[in-house]
Amino acid sequence: MSEVARAVSERGELLLRRRGDGALELRVNGVFVMDDVETSSEELLASAALDAVLRPARVLVGGLGLGYTVRSLLADSRVSSVLVAEIEPAVVEWMRSGLVPSVLDDARVSVVVGDVRDVVLAQPAASLDGVLLDVDNGPDFLVHNENSALYESEFLAECRGRLAPGGVLTVWSSSASAALEAVMREVFGACSVRPVPVVLQGRDEKYYVYQGGS
Repeated sequence: MSEVARAVSERGELLLRRRGDGALELRVNGVFVMDDVETSSEELLASAALDAVLRPARVLVGGLGLGYTVRSLLADSRVSSVLVAEIEPAVVEWMRSGLVPSVLDDARVSVVVGDVRDVVLAQPAASLDGVLLDVDNGPDFLVHNENSALYESEFLAECRGRLAPGGVLTVWSSSASAALEAVMREVFGACSVRPVPVVLQGRDEKYYVYQGGS
């Protein structure tokens, strides 16, 4: 493996590295977050939102990562704006510098370096057609413990309040979470759960996408 870039923030260490199989991998505090080989769950996160909304013009994404969720959104001509909240400045800088293939040069994309909670709260009521959360590894495998609040009823209700009629909240998780499903049902009245079979470095795994609508 070879190191591509490393950065340290108040939340810990970020490492971008090239594995022996050629894959580009992102780790945070030593924890695997994502790579550019198995991207189907990030792409499903986008397609699940796009499929559920009649006119998905305005979308907010929590978590830039390697850009695959945003790239999938931009492939849909109905999407007119994508607002990305990314808490780690280095992740944005690596993409802007070309270390990671960029989605930020599309005029429809704007990025805010900050906590997704603050970015969501700054949006007007009923102003978004979709909110997509791809933060850490989901509620049960947090990279940053403070992100547990993202999966609780108070914040999810704030997300619902920012959704236009017919809008959806779509959440990615690396594992099945009965607690997340329950709180989504509490806030939205219903919750769809979609397992995503993936092969992760030679292992058969399942990721999950949770969704509730306004």
